[in-house]
Amino acid sequence: MEAIRRFFQEYIRFLIPPEVSVVDILEILIIAFVIYHVSIWVKNTRAWTLVKGILVLFTVYLVAYLLDMSVIMWIFERTLAIGITAVMIVFQPELRKALEQLGQKRIVSSIIPLEDSREKYHRFSDRSISEIVKAAVELAKDKTGALIILERDISLSEYERTGINLDSVISSQLLINIFEHNTPLHDGAVIIRGNRIVAATCYLPLSDNMGLSKELGTRHRAGVGISEVSDSMTIIVSEETGKISLAIGGKLLRNVDGELLRKKLDEIQGKNLEEKNRKKRWKGIRRTEK
Repeated sequence: MEAIRRFFQEYIRFLIPPEVSVVDILEILIIAFVIYHVSIWVKNTRAWTLVKGILVLFTVYLVAYLLDMSVIMWIFERTLAIGITAVMIVFQPELRKALEQLGQKRIVSSIIPLEDSREKYHRFSDRSISEIVKAAVELAKDKTGALIILERDISLSEYERTGINLDSVISSQLLINIFEHNTPLHDGAVIIRGNRIVAATCYLPLSDNMGLSKELGTRHRAGVGISEVSDSMTIIVSEETGKISLAIGGKLLRNVDGELLRKKLDEIQGKNLEEKNRKKRWKGIRRTEK
């Protein structure tokens, strides 16, 4: 009987919630706030890809621990300190940017990017797509070299800072004028975010992919390089051949015409293509009825 009484006492003790003070609640909120925004920061930068690689290594370590693989465990233990240092070096641009934002006065706006989030997830309009396609075709026809970066989910603000801010509405005339020879802005890349041209003359990382054709120049390697470190889509116009190429996910699609370029832009627009086709059919039916 005594054993049963002790059992119920212990069981009831576990059911009684611990005492929570105002300080504890505040501490929980601060930790949750920090974890949430660090997660957002990681996901919106190329650090997300590196974090997935770290998770794969952690899975390998867990399997080795469960199966008692002593050699693999020894390798992980000896390389742990070096691995942490390597991660800090790889994350250096993102960490520097985060510390710079903390040192600025606009801490709240940088931590809670309300306007940026709305603009970021706003895909390109049909008008913007038409203007980009028109500009690319005209530049290719005149054999004017061009490098146009379309930002998607991963922010390109790190590379935007290397150029000149424009914050202009997208128009084919402006894009053609930017890449015209002997103009101040023709050298470098243009970055497009949503329906705005945010910067020109931006410097991009060059790809180290040895599989790229030797006939490709710096412009193509820069286009592939930025697609390797982000999920952006790069439009490249060759100055030598006048051909249009697309760089997506580290891969280069060459000899793209205007129709295929429009199709690829529609795919990243964020709209339902079936819905767009349905609207076109509906417009065709209305014209027929009229």
